[in-house]
Amino acid sequence: MLTLALLRHAKSSWDQPALDDFDRPLNARGEAAVPVMGRAIVDLGLAPELVLCSTSRRTRATLTGLLPLIGSTTIEFEDRLYLASAQDLIGRLQHVTQDDDGQPSSVLVIGHNPGLHSCAVMLAGRGDARAMIRLQDKFPTGALAVIGFEATAWRDIAAATGVLERFITPKDRARD
Repeated sequence: MLTLALLRHAKSSWDQPALDDFDRPLNARGEAAVPVMGRAIVDLGLAPELVLCSTSRRTRATLTGLLPLIGSTTIEFEDRLYLASAQDLIGRLQHVTQDDDGQPSSVLVIGHNPGLHSCAVMLAGRGDARAMIRLQDKFPTGALAVIGFEATAWRDIAAATGVLERFITPKDRARD
């Protein structure tokens, strides 16, 4: 079984309108949400063996805030994940391969909308009805979708083959 966690970067700042989108930092709300979502990852028992992270400033900052909570893992920063489409994200996941230590069974992707949202909706063929409706509605900043696959190799994941196991937002965790 394979587990995919899709995490949208935390809320970014628009305080400097002239700043390039790629270079936007997290705002105070985003910085506060990162450890909340890191604890959610830990509470769910997720231990990503591989993290694929966009190289934008806000995704790197999100990952930096998660690392003390999720522990050491293999990290790959990839320019092509910046604003990647759903098809590009799925294509990248299908190329997660085995290394000397074996194939990772759990992968965390830290990326951007709209591609991350479309990817989650595309892959999650079934799951809790309420969670599926919430996922289809929107994928806010800091949100986490956890999708399980019965596949044994990442190359075998495809549209509607996953089960949405959880969909959590920072607001959900604030209510807990």
